[in-house]
Amino acid sequence: MDEARRDRDEEGRARNARPRDGLGRPLPYGAEGVERQPEGVVRSPEETVREAQRLLDAGMPFHAHEVFEDAWKSGPDAERELWRGLAQMAVGLTHAARGNAAGGARLLRRGAAAVEAFGRPAPYGIGVGPLAGWARELAGRVEAAGRPGGGGVVDAAAEAPRLRPGPREDGH
Repeated sequence: MDEARRDRDEEGRARNARPRDGLGRPLPYGAEGVERQPEGVVRSPEETVREAQRLLDAGMPFHAHEVFEDAWKSGPDAERELWRGLAQMAVGLTHAARGNAAGGARLLRRGAAAVEAFGRPAPYGIGVGPLAGWARELAGRVEAAGRPGGGGVVDAAAEAPRLRPGPREDGH
């Protein structure tokens, strides 16, 4: 394939067909990547939370962000900031895991502010307060790690947040 050309979908829209790694980074054509999340999937809020948590637990926050993005684009206007804030936190974790401390911290904090502004009670069982606290705490650690001698990137799976308070659904 001519890599100077843009990949296009069936309707002619630009779509990058390069495989991606678990953190969403493009790989060379022909490389083994992880399965990408289909775009534009309309899920129930329950399905969105379950799928995003599965991806976060697997260390794939970029892919979780795509699930949240579908919810923010297809859901009711009243819930857009919730899903957008969750997507921003997932992208913040992605950047932190890729070693972009400044971008990661900024997006983690932006996402925390968005979900907190959404209010209470916690929609769909999502722990808005604990999630915002997780994001701000991680943002501080990411910034410290990004300073000279700070230690580098974070492990996306180890840092995965709990979207709902309580034990993981897989029993761990």
